[in-house]
Order: sequence, then C-alpha cells, then structure tokens
Amino acid sequence: MIEAVRLSKSFGDVKALNKITLEIADGQIFGLLGTNGAGKSTFLRLAAGILKQDEGTVCADGRPVYDNQLVKQEIFFIPNDYYFLPNSTPEDMCRYIADIYPRFDTYKSRQLLKFFNLNSDRKIAGFSKGMKKQLSLILGLSSGTRYLLCDETFDGLDPVARQAVKSLFAREMVDRDLTPVISSHNLREIEDICDHIGLLHEGGVLLSQDIEKMKLGLQKVQCVFASAEDRVKAFSGMDVMVSESRGKLDTMTIRGTREDTENYFRGIHTVFFEILPLTLEEIFISETEAVGYDVRKFIIE
Repeated sequence: MIEAVRLSKSFGDVKALNKITLEIADGQIFGLLGTNGAGKSTFLRLAAGILKQDEGTVCADGRPVYDNQLVKQEIFFIPNDYYFLPNSTPEDMCRYIADIYPRFDTYKSRQLLKFFNLNSDRKIAGFSKGMKKQLSLILGLSSGTRYLLCDETFDGLDPVARQAVKSLFAREMVDRDLTPVISSHNLREIEDICDHIGLLHEGGVLLSQDIEKMKLGLQKVQCVFASAEDRVKAFSGMDVMVSESRGKLDTMTIRGTREDTENYFRGIHTVFFEILPLTLEEIFISETEAVGYDVRKFIIE
C-alpha cells in the first residue's frame, strides 16, 4: 500500500500539495483525477521518491520512499514526457533499466516490443509521441515492480493501443500483484479501468472512493409524478443530491440503494418511473456538488 499522510509540497510561492492524506491499496487500479495544476504530477513524483516532501510522510508498504533504494526498486514512474537516453534505441533503454531494476524481465520486454510492433534497433528520436508512450509503458511493465505510477498514461495512444495497455495491466495484476496508479484529467478515459478514484483540486484531496461502492450508493431516477403533492413527497422523503426538471419530467440523483429507492417510490404515484445507470461523471458531479463544489468546473471531459 502507498500511504500519504498530511503530505505537503511547495515550489516557491506555489503550494502544489497542501497536507493531503491518501491511501492507495494493493491489487487495484487507482485513478488520480484533477485538472492541470491540481497536484497530480507532484504527488506521483513524491510517491516515487523523486521529490522530497516539505511536510508529512509518503510510504510504500510502511517504509518511507524518499532516499530509500530498496523501496524505490518496487516503484516505476512513467512521467508524461518520459526521458530516453540520447541516441538510444529500445534495446539500449531495456539494458539501462535492467541495471536499475533487478527483476527486469528482458524476455517480456522483447515480447512487448513485438506486440506493439516497435523496432528494438531503431533510434527512439524518430518515434512518434504514441510510440514513445508505448515504449515507456513496456519498460514499466517489464521492470518487475509492484507499483507502476503513470502520469497521463493514455495521452498520445490510439484507441487500439489503449485497450491493449488496459488488458496488459489486468494480466500483470493477476500474474504478479501489480498496482497501477493512473493520473488523468479525463473522467471518461479511465472510467472503465479504475477500481478506485481520488480527485485532487487545488492541492487537496476532494474525494477518494471505490467506484463500485459509489455506484451502489447512488441512483439516477427519471420520473413523471402524478401530482405536485407526490413530487413534494418524493423530494422531502429522500436524499436528493442533484435534480433537473424539464417540463413534467424530473431527473434526480438520489443517495441510497436501488432497493430502498424502488421501495420508496412504490408509495408515490407516478405516471412514469425508471432507474438509469450512472456514469462516473454524473457520480462525481453529485458527490462534489454535495460538498459545495461543481466538478464540471475543474474536470475536463
């Protein structure tokens, strides 16, 4: 587990992180969300031991990360703009990373290079942005670490490559207990891959929840009430977080289980009633508005 407790980091007058507390459990894909400048990259660099915190602690498996070589060998960080050695080839980079990470799997790296159709002897300088991103992911997946920290992981990848990477993550999690941490500013990009979501805003943690629990605890209802009295009864008797009315049609996001919501509506007269699936975006809008924020202002679709 990666655990940050009251973690702070400033760059001059800019407070990148302000006493955040966050847990990333093993065996899940953790999505770190927030706009540019929210503190995602700073957090990942602190978690990887690249930067030293000003205050607080960040540990992996109970051990401080910074200036700890043994712990760092369990963490591979992929920045948005990965650095490759000058004039190097993929084969050169594999040998270089193998010298740093003792469990680097050379066979796996060569198989993945073939899988992504990357020439191991071609100069990386001639690669496209997407090819460089694929190579950085190959290095990370082959490193043998328990934690893979990815900053804007899917930026520059085409849809086919994105699906391939997601499949590889799933396989590595089963094979060797890999825990990927994926930062992004795009909700829809990681909705179908992450188990847990953390939302950073202005250097703080606004929200950190398991996606399935979030979905089970919120219901999206569309209905047409039989009368104004029934509408008042519904809104007064349930925890309605977000609502919208278009003519006679009401759309509500309600906190509670599906069973409780259905039972409650049996006591209310409606012309039309249905429970719809919620998207991650709708969940975030509901949860953040409930605590006084509008997620639409700082999350890009």
